[in-house]
Amino acid sequence: MRLDKFLKVSRIIKRRTVANEACDAGRIMVNGKVAKASLNVKPGDIIEIQFGSRIFKAEVLSIQETVKKDEAVSMYKEI
Repeated sequence: MRLDKFLKVSRIIKRRTVANEACDAGRIMVNGKVAKASLNVKPGDIIEIQFGSRIFKAEVLSIQETVKKDEAVSMYKEI
């Protein structure tokens, strides 16, 4: 699954366009490398997102095309 779509489906970032902009700005890293929105993520990948001065770090646990709001947090584990 594309990185921008994963961020939207898992509800880490609310909108896919915002996820795209964050990738273009270089604020998202996957496994220690700056990532593009089109990067395919898989279970086990570590995603780091820079929100201002705060860094959010999460490990991808599962990939699903659609999930309910309550189940979205099961797609990743915050580190």
